[in-house]
Amino acid sequence: MYTLIIDPVAEEQIAALPGEALRPLAELFTLLETAPWSGEPYNPANPRSSMLTHAFGERGLATYVVQDHQREVYLARVEWP
Repeated sequence: MYTLIIDPVAEEQIAALPGEALRPLAELFTLLETAPWSGEPYNPANPRSSMLTHAFGERGLATYVVQDHQREVYLARVEWP
C-alpha cells in the first residue's frame, strides 16, 4: 500500500473540479494507493521514469510521481479541461 500525498497546487485544482469528476478521481486515488505503476509514462521517451500520468473520468488527467522506497505517490497536478 502506498501513501498518497497531494501537492498544494493539485489540492486547488481538485477543489475546482466539477462534481462529475469527483467520483472518478476518488477511484483513481484508490488505484494509486494500490497500483501506482498502472499509469502511463509522463515522458514517452523515458518510459522507466517514476513520473506518470493516469486518465480518470471522461476528461481528467492526473500527473504524479511514484516514490517506491518511501511507498508514496506524490500527486503533482490534476487537469479537467
